[in-house]
Amino acid sequence: MPSLDNSVTVISRSIVFPDQKSTLVDLKLSVSDLPMLSCHYIQKGCLFTRPHLPPHALLSHLKHSLSLTLSHFPPLAGRLSTSEDGHVFLSCNDSGADFVFADAKSVHVSDVIAGIDVPDVVKEFFTYDRAVSYEGHNRPILAVQLTELIDGVFIGCSVNHAVIDGTSLWNFINTFAEISRGVKNVTRQPDFTRESVLISPAVLKVPQGGPKVTFNENEPLRERIFSFSRESILELKAAVNKKRSWTVDNGEIDGVELLGKQSNDKLNGKENGKLTGMLESLFGRNDAVSKTVPVEISSFQSLCALLWRAITRARKLQSSKTTTFRMAVNCRHRLSPKLNPEYFGNAIQSVPTFATAGDVLSRDLRWSADKLNQSVAAHQDGRIRSVVADWEANPKCFPLGNLDGASVTMGSSPRFPMYDNDFGWGRPVAVRSGRSNKFDGKISAFPGREGNGTVDLEVVLSPETMAGIESDCEFMRYVSKN
Repeated sequence: MPSLDNSVTVISRSIVFPDQKSTLVDLKLSVSDLPMLSCHYIQKGCLFTRPHLPPHALLSHLKHSLSLTLSHFPPLAGRLSTSEDGHVFLSCNDSGADFVFADAKSVHVSDVIAGIDVPDVVKEFFTYDRAVSYEGHNRPILAVQLTELIDGVFIGCSVNHAVIDGTSLWNFINTFAEISRGVKNVTRQPDFTRESVLISPAVLKVPQGGPKVTFNENEPLRERIFSFSRESILELKAAVNKKRSWTVDNGEIDGVELLGKQSNDKLNGKENGKLTGMLESLFGRNDAVSKTVPVEISSFQSLCALLWRAITRARKLQSSKTTTFRMAVNCRHRLSPKLNPEYFGNAIQSVPTFATAGDVLSRDLRWSADKLNQSVAAHQDGRIRSVVADWEANPKCFPLGNLDGASVTMGSSPRFPMYDNDFGWGRPVAVRSGRSNKFDGKISAFPGREGNGTVDLEVVLSPETMAGIESDCEFMRYVSKN
């Protein structure tokens, strides 16, 4: 493939204002928003085949649609401001969003999606390269870039991470797409209320000149999309949740089935004792064994465990080295009372799972998956409030990165409706992200284009580690070959 470097040329840049004036008051940044001030703007976008409109008409149409959309999302047309007492607010002052039109007429759609690694040209489909969210005091909260390819277009959004998380981002993009294709009554209206435990009187002290990212922006990295079919994910989940069985009277009896049998059937003492012995050998002695059913590990947790093992193996860590797998967890439905599902802002917390490299690699896949499952299952209202209290006691920006060389950070979600973005000429061909917030061990989960339980993992690793997982038989067994 010929080099695609410097293939994108900016043709124009303009400000798009909301169609209607905002009536929102200033919104206080929450304890989930403030730590993101040191992170890059989020960069996510969709690749499409060529629309039926000529470029000048498409540009005009999308600007108008964005203007209408901003009336539903006034914060995205605002700016950050800091009060005299140090509190950071989002001023919904109708200052507008950036709109960039760019030309990449030497690039085909196939150049973006073919090949093994994600080509560097994708990074040029986004503006605000390496912009830190604190800069939202002086630059727009949102920038949209329309890039024209030979046979398609890319719509890339760069959004301030201290203002928005993945849930809010894809709600905005979905609404933008709905309005573009002519929908009058949008499906999901954002909720801008600021009444929860996430809103705190604590003040984040910002260093002179603003916070900086906490990872090396210039380290050499490889980025690749690994796709997993529904069938391979179901196979993986079944392997992780494999049921233990024993031969009884020349027939197989399943351990989980035994639990239900002991709980529900009327057995004589001899039969019950026989079953209890089997169960104790299966699950260990437990007075409540008849009431206990093994937890089923989810497909996504199974996939995360598979990746954790492969990356740990590829890094060739000492067996005593502690590894960390971080997962961004949506707190909206975990708080009590629950937040509105369309709550606008960051409502995520980073949930870490720790294990030595030796344990991750010497124990079976179920063990690692179960560790992840326990961490996420425990992250409910009480734990969320504890994390908030800890932050209030020591307000600080989030230390994003792989500082110890043994961390994996999972972001985004295969549940986000990324392929629901039909702007009027069909669903996206692919979803891609820009350069922002990428470091060795940063993983983003996307739904597969086919839907129906397929998953794409955007994996960013050092070249050596990437080569290691590409030759990892356990991992590659489940990766789609095409």
